[in-house]
Amino acid sequence: MAEHASEPSRPPSQGTADRIYLDYNATTPLEPAVIRAVSEALREAWGNPSSSYIAGANAKALISKAREDVATMVGGRAEDIIFTSGGTEANNLVFHSVLEEFKRSSTAEKLLNGGPGLPHIIISNVEHDSVQLVAENLQKTGQAEVTCVAVSTVTGRVEAEDLLAVVRPNTCLVSVMLANNETGVVMPIRELCQRVKAINKQGRHPRILLHTDAAQALGKIQVDVADLGVDYLTIVGHKFYAPRIGALYVRGPGGRTPLYPMFYGGGQERNFRPGTENTPMIAGLGKAAELVTANLHDYENHMRTTRLYLEQRLKEVFGEEKVRFNSHFPGSDSLPNTCNVSLLGPHLRGRKVLSCCKTLLASVGAACHSDLGDRPSHILLSCGVSPEVAANALRLSVGRSTSRADVDAVVEDLRNTVRLLEG
Repeated sequence: MAEHASEPSRPPSQGTADRIYLDYNATTPLEPAVIRAVSEALREAWGNPSSSYIAGANAKALISKAREDVATMVGGRAEDIIFTSGGTEANNLVFHSVLEEFKRSSTAEKLLNGGPGLPHIIISNVEHDSVQLVAENLQKTGQAEVTCVAVSTVTGRVEAEDLLAVVRPNTCLVSVMLANNETGVVMPIRELCQRVKAINKQGRHPRILLHTDAAQALGKIQVDVADLGVDYLTIVGHKFYAPRIGALYVRGPGGRTPLYPMFYGGGQERNFRPGTENTPMIAGLGKAAELVTANLHDYENHMRTTRLYLEQRLKEVFGEEKVRFNSHFPGSDSLPNTCNVSLLGPHLRGRKVLSCCKTLLASVGAACHSDLGDRPSHILLSCGVSPEVAANALRLSVGRSTSRADVDAVVEDLRNTVRLLEG
């Protein structure tokens, strides 16, 4: 039986009363139960999982249990889970595998009748760097053709008709994130998969494989690989109160769905991802997945209620004419915890506001873009947000333990900061 997360989870920065963390889309603290699982594994399962003595057997058993728990969280089978170092490796492994499969399966056809040349990949224009930059590099080095489908500026989503319009005879992969890390918009992955599979049923070659990076969705909304219909799904632990480790769901790895290792070694993870397993971190990932399975309804409800209260308080304090929610798109579902908001005014650039806040710890967008200075988020610009509004954006993402008192303190901090900056 999975245990409930009754103990509050707060990152070290919340150890003092004057700082409140609202950047849970960047990373999350470890749940106390996860810390215990990691600690126990460090003490009791320090052996090599490939060894036969008791410490090795303990490690192997913990890894097997974690694999089951991660699979249950996403509605898959244990044998479909491959542990990785994190989401970036998992995403790279997908692209590597699809290109290798294209190369192997199309070689004979190319020799016989000049069939498809380079593989063609479709991504959206709001993907995480670990998808976008991989695709860009493959195109730059002449290994693949890439099409970036623009999200609708009305819905913030990738629309099926726009995606289908760019499918080519040599298309072999569609990779669209499940939920955006800045706007919180949930993409229509189920519909996209259904439409692409209808094309596959026509007996086309190559088969179009379907991948979604579910980093931001897990632990916030229900994620079920069978319902979505994907071939690959990326799992990132540190987004749902687990350690910085990840996994890749593959529907029938190496059989029904191609999977080729990026490097070679001792044969761990059925040769798909060799290297002695990081047992403590895997145990922590499994425990965090178990908690999500047991408590998702409560987590989701709390985060949604808290976020709605945050949005209400922002409108009450600043007035609706001064507040612009960049995470509101008509007809689109969104993550329960994500509030992307701009406080309008020439002196209220997002980074400047955050640098003057005394209580709030948040970001203006993806943590991996923190070196971009004052440039507006390309994600928001791609979603149709004007440069002036995007430059003032704050990404406020609440967590499992964020309270109304936290929200009140943050909004008061923002009120004081705005007064200071506007003179």
